[in-house]
Amino acid sequence: MAMSKTVKVTELAEFDAAPYLDSEEAIAAYLTDVLEAGDPALLAAALGDIARARGMTEIAKASGIAREALYKALRADAQPRFDTISKVCAALGVKLVAQPIHA
Repeated sequence: MAMSKTVKVTELAEFDAAPYLDSEEAIAAYLTDVLEAGDPALLAAALGDIARARGMTEIAKASGIAREALYKALRADAQPRFDTISKVCAALGVKLVAQPIHA
C-alpha cells in the first residue's frame, strides 16, 4: 500500500485565475462572484488578474491609464477610485450592473 504524501498549504502554488479568464463571459462571471464578496481589495486584485490575462499593456492603452499606474491601482492592497474600475471594466469589455438584493 502506497503512503500518501502530506502537503503543507504553504507549499502549494498560489492560484492564478488569469489563464481561465479567456472570454468576456468568464470575466463577467468572475467579477460577479468577486463583487458579491463585498471586498474592495478583492475587486482590485480580481481586476488585476483579468488585466494580466488580457495583457496589461493592452488594457492600459484601452483604458487610458498608464501601465505602471494600472499595476499600482490593481494590487490586492490598493483602493482604486471608481473611475479607474469603470475604465478598466470598459477596456475589458464588461460593465458593472446593480441587481436588487431581494429578487
